[in-house]
Formats: sequence, C-alpha cells, structure tokens
Amino acid sequence: MHRYCRDPQSRAKVIVEPVAILPLRLVHLEDNPVDHGLVVRALRRADWDAEIMLVDTMEGFRRALGDPAGVQAVLADYHLAGFSGMEAWDWMRQQGIDLPFILVSGAIGEATVADAMVRGVSDYVDKQQLARLPRVLQRALELHATRRREAEAARALAESRQRLLELTEHLQTSIDRERADIAREIHDDIGGALAAVKLDLAWLQRRLTDAQALAHVAAAMAMTEQALGASQRIMRNLRPAVLDQGLMPALQWLTRTFAERTGLEVTLQGGLRRTAALPPRVEMTAYRTVQEALTNVLKHAQARRVRVEVSDLEDHLTLEIADDGQGASAEALRKERSFGLLGLRERAQSVGGWLDVVTAPGQGMTLILSIPLSEAARAAAVEED
Repeated sequence: MHRYCRDPQSRAKVIVEPVAILPLRLVHLEDNPVDHGLVVRALRRADWDAEIMLVDTMEGFRRALGDPAGVQAVLADYHLAGFSGMEAWDWMRQQGIDLPFILVSGAIGEATVADAMVRGVSDYVDKQQLARLPRVLQRALELHATRRREAEAARALAESRQRLLELTEHLQTSIDRERADIAREIHDDIGGALAAVKLDLAWLQRRLTDAQALAHVAAAMAMTEQALGASQRIMRNLRPAVLDQGLMPALQWLTRTFAERTGLEVTLQGGLRRTAALPPRVEMTAYRTVQEALTNVLKHAQARRVRVEVSDLEDHLTLEIADDGQGASAEALRKERSFGLLGLRERAQSVGGWLDVVTAPGQGMTLILSIPLSEAARAAAVEED
C-alpha cells in the first residue's frame, strides 16, 4: 500500500514511501454484493493491495474474526438484514478485539454518526463518497498503530514500575534484616564488652584509695556509661526492640522520648481496637513513618506542637502526623524533603498502603499513612509460605 500526492508542476502522481504492511487483510460486513464491489473498486483505484473478506451475517462475522490477529481493520454497513453494524462493534468490544472499525454506509444522520463515534467507532464514510475511504482507512490504521504503541509503552512502564517497587521492597526488607543483625551484634559484643568494663571499673573504684586514681576511674566510668547509652540508642534506631511490645507502646515511647529530647509538645491520640497483632512489616512501616515525620518536623517545620493520631477503623491502619509549623509549597516540598517522602511512599506501597501529604505555606504539614490491614495480612501470609 502506498500513499500518493500530486506534484504541483505536473499532473502525474508521485509515490511516497509505503506506510503499511502488505498485503492488507480487511473484513467487510455488508449484505449488498454491489456495494461490496464498489468498496473493493475504491480501494483498488487508490492502488491498495488488500484482501477483503465479505461477510453478511453476525455468525459469519464472528467466524471471520475468530483469529483477529490476521485482520487489520473492519468495514461495516450500518443497516444489515436483521441487525446493525453497531451490534457487530459491540460484540467486538465484548470480545476484547481491538481493530479499526469504520462504518461504510448510506446516510445515517449526524446524530447517529456522533453516537457511533462516542461509542468508539474509528470513522464513518458515506457510500456516496467512497473516494474518501482509502484516506479514512489509512488514518484509522495509523491512529490504531499509534495507540497500540502507546499501550505497549504504558504496559512496559507499568511493568518497570512494578519491578522497581518489588526491588525497593526487597531492599527495604534486606535493610531491616541487616539492621536487626547489627543491633544484635552491638548488644551482644559491644554492649557486653562495655558492661564488663563497667564491672571492672566498679571493682577498682571499691578497692583504690588514691584520690588521683579514683578520679581517673570515675571519668572512665562516666565515659563507659555514655558509651552504653549511645550503643542502646543506636540499637533502638536500628531495630526498635520496643516494637516487640506492640505498635502503640512503641509509638508512646517514640513520641515521649522525642518530646523530651527536643522540647516540642507531642501528643499521641487514638489507638488500636483490634486484639490481633499487626504484621511485623506493617508495624515497622508505621513506626518508621512516624519516626521520619518527627525528624522532618525537627529539621524543617519550625513547629511547636505535633499531633500523632492512630486508628484502625474500617480495616485500615491510619496514622496522621500533623504539625503547626511553617508548612511548605509544592516546589519547596520537592526540594527539601523529596527523598525522605519518596522513601516513605515506597515503604507504604510495599505493604499495600499509600502516603498523602497535606501542606501549604504557613499552614503546617500533615502526613497521612493508610494501610489496608486485610491486604497486608494476605501479603504477610504469602511471604511466610
């Protein structure tokens, strides 16, 4: 099949590059053989190499599209014996057959044409203007090819995003496991060694009488206490052991220690009604979200008060962290906190949830984490299997 144009200096046709695969295979739904012959003639006059299959019943139409992969387009009359061309179109849609569908019919009225186009038909050609058919068919084929390429690109993008989400989930799980291992090693090795040093220093402190030596022992004891406190703080940050007691006790400890350390007013409201334990990954996601949100408040918000609200109504775990700080514009939000919020969103998605951010300059900021608990429980069961 070729497209033609006219040379402005000559009456001769000038051939432009081929624009479709040869030969073209069409299905023509038409119950008037004369009209079918006119359609074939119109395409041949435009030098189209096309195999056109004539069918005149719905049963024949269904058989002709039994293997739609071999068909490039459908031409259909609107008025047929006992049914309408639009019924054929509706059947194609129900079967998931995606092909250009052009009505080639007598005058059917502008309202009917408009309705057909709204329902997804590619185009309409009046039988009195069949010279338009090659151009209309070419446009429909090109548009269909473009849409298919866009759909394939969208599918590829969706698959890529899904793989990225799975990779992020795998990495996050690996990070959490490594953090737990490191916390255990700190507790067993460093914590044990520091505790032994503290005992030895206490032994020396009880037996020494020299004032200068006792001063050095006291200084060493203070440094050991400081090191023990630092190791415990690092262990809690790596893997909060308080989560073993449940999400609410962990959040109570987190908000209380944050308030004591920063001097901000932090309130924890709400609670969990369910008696069954939450999946560990859900608890970790909720805990890390609140922890990161509080860190962002301290770094960016210039707030005085923070409210953390927890609920599990309607089978959804919902956490809302709101501050009365300076808020942020969309542009500032992207610049200042994009990676932190992106990490929280990906962590939420890894358990089937989502994260919303509500903010405006001068109006504080609210982070809302929502996790469907039934989906999270199913995902946890699949992982265990």
